[in-house]
Amino acid sequence: METTDRTWLEWAQRLQAVAQSGLAYCSNVYDIERYHQISNIAAEIVAHYGDADLSVVHGLFASQSGYATPKIDCRGVIFQDEKLLLVRELADGGWTLPGGWVDVGEPLSKAVEREVREEYGYLIKASRLLAVYDRNLHGHPPYLFHSYKLFVQCEVIGKTEADPTETAEPTFYAEGDFPPLSLLRTTPEEISRMFTFLRQPDKPAEFD
Repeated sequence: METTDRTWLEWAQRLQAVAQSGLAYCSNVYDIERYHQISNIAAEIVAHYGDADLSVVHGLFASQSGYATPKIDCRGVIFQDEKLLLVRELADGGWTLPGGWVDVGEPLSKAVEREVREEYGYLIKASRLLAVYDRNLHGHPPYLFHSYKLFVQCEVIGKTEADPTETAEPTFYAEGDFPPLSLLRTTPEEISRMFTFLRQPDKPAEFD
């Protein structure tokens, strides 16, 4: 059973975060049991409203440990002749700004430079943070874990070899002429905001 109301997802994310953080610090056997029960309730909410397999959701929740914090997704923003670089996501065929998860111990600048280099085939230099968006607030489909999306403007500084395993066909698109997007990763709203930064180079970074 799917619903367009995302309140259930926010409830499940918050319940799972409480359970995960509680299990990270709790030593009382009875409280540990209660936190597991909370995690189970969160999994049941996701399985019911997200039409997902309950055992798979349990497994994903169980794989998380430590104090619960949002995951970090970085996206490179490269303009050329007033066109924006997109790559095609092989998983769903939609198009997205190049990028991916930031690795533990990796500075944001190095993460976005790595992701764009692998997917575009050029050496680039991260130059400016444009936006930090809460994924839940910008038109993305439901996702199990809460995450922040960081958009970083980048400049091309040289040619190298692309090494894509998840994307293909890096192409520059004009505003209003971009192809169907991979909404799990990039939304029309976010694309529109990036072109606003192109037109307003002194615009301060956005957040939330």
